[in-house]
Parts: sequence; structure tokens; C-alpha cells
Amino acid sequence: MRFVPLVLVALSLVMPDIFAEDAKPITYDDHIAPILKRHCWQCHGETKQESGLNLANYAAAVKGSSGGAVVVSGRSSTSRLFKAITAEDPAERMPPENDPLPKEQLALIKAWIDTGLRQNAGSAATPARTLSFKPSSLKNDGPAPMPEKLPTIERSKTTRPFPILAMAASPRAPLVAVAAYERVDFINPESRDVIGSVAFPEGEPQVLRFSRSGAVLLAAGGRPAQNGAAVLFDVKTGKRLAELGNETDTVIAADLSPDERQVAIGGSGRVVKIFSTVDGALNHTLVKHTDWITAIAFSPDGKLLASADRVGNIHLWDAISGGVVLPLSEHKAAVRSLAWRSDSQVLASCSEDGQIVWWEVSKGWPSISKADAHPPQRPAGIYGKIPNGVLDANFGPNGELISCGRDRTVRLWSHDGSALKSFTIDADSKSNSTPTAIRVLPLRSVVTFDGLRILAGDSAGRVHSWPADGTAK
Repeated sequence: MRFVPLVLVALSLVMPDIFAEDAKPITYDDHIAPILKRHCWQCHGETKQESGLNLANYAAAVKGSSGGAVVVSGRSSTSRLFKAITAEDPAERMPPENDPLPKEQLALIKAWIDTGLRQNAGSAATPARTLSFKPSSLKNDGPAPMPEKLPTIERSKTTRPFPILAMAASPRAPLVAVAAYERVDFINPESRDVIGSVAFPEGEPQVLRFSRSGAVLLAAGGRPAQNGAAVLFDVKTGKRLAELGNETDTVIAADLSPDERQVAIGGSGRVVKIFSTVDGALNHTLVKHTDWITAIAFSPDGKLLASADRVGNIHLWDAISGGVVLPLSEHKAAVRSLAWRSDSQVLASCSEDGQIVWWEVSKGWPSISKADAHPPQRPAGIYGKIPNGVLDANFGPNGELISCGRDRTVRLWSHDGSALKSFTIDADSKSNSTPTAIRVLPLRSVVTFDGLRILAGDSAGRVHSWPADGTAK
């Protein structure tokens, strides 16, 4: 019995004649060129190439535009060409000022991409992007990795500022990674200037993590109810090193193991998946959570993995075997972040219930608990219950903890849980009748590698930076 890929089975429902047993493979010459000629060549042909894109011949189409490749073998969901012709917003959809392409033609283009971008019937399928990642040595020899001459990335247009959903500080360099729509920016933590970017065509980066060496960046996310994946980037060159996971929903939580050999991801599927970065194999599927997984973190010594969910459950796992170690029960609402102290003895968690908890991992109980870590002030004229959530928490290099919450405040805590400094995000000068205190929130907060600077990203897409000692900016 001949195996038929699932994508072809689905397409056969609308195009049965093409997928008969003796059908030829879907190719550029036979199936795709006629579609592109009718709809695209006027702007992307031999005589005119808007954005540097020529779709009038196979080589040029596969090469892409001035902004990079527009088709990725095996990944129609992340191919810019397919995204452009299937965009829901008529103002963004290609071809412009025209009706959407017929469903049959969209199905052909999707199948062409997903089955290997063949040029003609005699061509072999282009292999899907494969792993070339090799875990680096844990020895931090030489200068700290910094981006060098990364290519310019065309910014995706959004109808409103894109919130900063993820942020990470390099453990060895004056460098912070900040999530943006379909890209990740590397910024100088003091000036906040962008010094390089990498593309994330998968969609919205929900998680950013640097490796212990600072040489690798993990970016995970996707598009809700469409696709999700985790990607490893070389910080210095911006090169993609590995792609892990092929989820049907965005990845909400993820982390890279200290030895760079495993990536754990989670989301609405309620399971934690642990992949090998060496060969892409799924090492473990951890089943314990009863709701969406919202946070994942490997311990710095590589022995444990912590995962948390939308109803407040936290579980500890053996990072090597995948076995259950113990549950941590304290939170009554969604856990927004998990962070390990550098000695792997303390795990911090923060939640929408308003708590920050420092867990003594060896005993499995809270060592310190702050019940109202970020209590918001009641705005004038606002009645009823005020949300009292902590939105992010991360350890600094000296055991200090940085957090942010719904009170619009970023707060620095000492190792014993006492509050050291507080920083309030600037008011939005373009605020409307909705109080700024409710509308704009700090979503992510980090401490730089040297402990000297604190950064936060807010729901209006802005990055804030302060000296950790509280002096003027």
C-alpha cells in the first residue's frame, strides 16, 4: 500500500483528479507558474520586481526577495509568499486590490511548498530545513558573543504597537533580546538602540532564552491556532541553528537546557515536550498538567525541569529521565513565570494571584512568599475588584529577583525577599479616556549580566531602562 502524505490526502478532497495513483508531483513548471503568471508577474516578473522579488522563474522564486526567502521547503505556514496570499486583511493580502486566489490554487501552492518545492516532474524534492546544531562547550572562553553585521530585516507593519511579549538578558554580555512581531531585536541595555535583528517568520515570539554561554538564543512562539515552534539562533551571526516542534498552536512556554542538548516546550496542549537539539527527536512527553502550560525552566545544573500552568500548578521533573519528582502547590491562579537562582537551590514563581514565591526545592515548600508583591492603586472612579497580578520574575547574577506587575511597577528584591528598589513605567502621552494605569503594563523585566541595569518591556511595545541602584537614567 502506497503511503500518501496527510497534506495530499486533505487536498484530494478538493482536487481529486490531481491526487490519483498515477498523478505527477506538484511542480513549479506544471502547476505553480501558471498561477503566478496570472496573479503575480505584473509586479513580480521579469520586467518589474517590487521588493526585489521575481516569481517569473523557478530559481528567482526560490531565491526570494531583498528581505530573504519567501518559500521554505516543508513549511507553508511560515513561508512569506503563502502568508501574503492567504492574509485575512484585504489591505495586506496579495495580489493587492483583488479578490483572494481561488481555494484550489491556494491548495496547490501550499502543497508545492509542503512537498518540497519541485521545479519539474524530474526534480527531487528540496529537503526540509534540517538540524545542524551542535551543543557548544560550557567553557566560557574568549570574548562574550555579540551580534556582528546582522542583515537588515524589513519590519512587519501592525495596526498598533506590538506588545513586548518576551525579553532576555545575555548572561555574559551587555546585550538584551526583545521580542517584536516576526522578529527578535538585540539591543544595547543602556541606550536601548537596536544593534541587530533576526527574523522569526513563525509569528509572535512568546519566549526568549539565552544559553549559558551566551552564544545561542532560543526563540519560541508562533501564531495562535495555526502553528508553533522553537528556533535556536547563533547570536553572533544570526544564523538559524535548529528548529524544533511543529505545533498546531503557538508555543507559550519553552527553555533550553544548560548543556544545550534539549529544548522543552509547552502550550495549550497541556503536555511538556522535550526535544533533542542534536537530532530533533522527541525525547519525552510529560503528562501531568490539566490546563495550558504557561512557564517552563531548566535548573542551571541541568538536573530538574520545572513547568507551570494556567490554574496555578507547578511540577518538578527529572530533566534526564522525564520522571515526576514532586508538585509545588501554593498558587491559586495562572503562573506567569518560573526562574531558577544560579545555584539551582531556589526556584521563584509568580502568579496572577499576586504572589511571588521563593521555593526551597530540596524540601518542596516555600521559603519566602510575598502575597501582595505588586498591589495596584485604585484609580479614581474605578470600583470593584482590582486585578493584583505579578506578570514576570527573573533572577539577577547576584541572587536578586526582578519582577513586574499590574501596578505598573518594576520591583527589585533582595535574596531574603525584602524590596530594594521600585521603578514605575512612564505614562503614555497618547493615552485616551481609558486610564493609563490600567491600559499600559510592564510585561517583562530582566537584570543585565553584571547586575547594574534593569530593563522592562511594556504592553505598548516600549523598552524601559534604569540603573539598578535607582539613580537617574
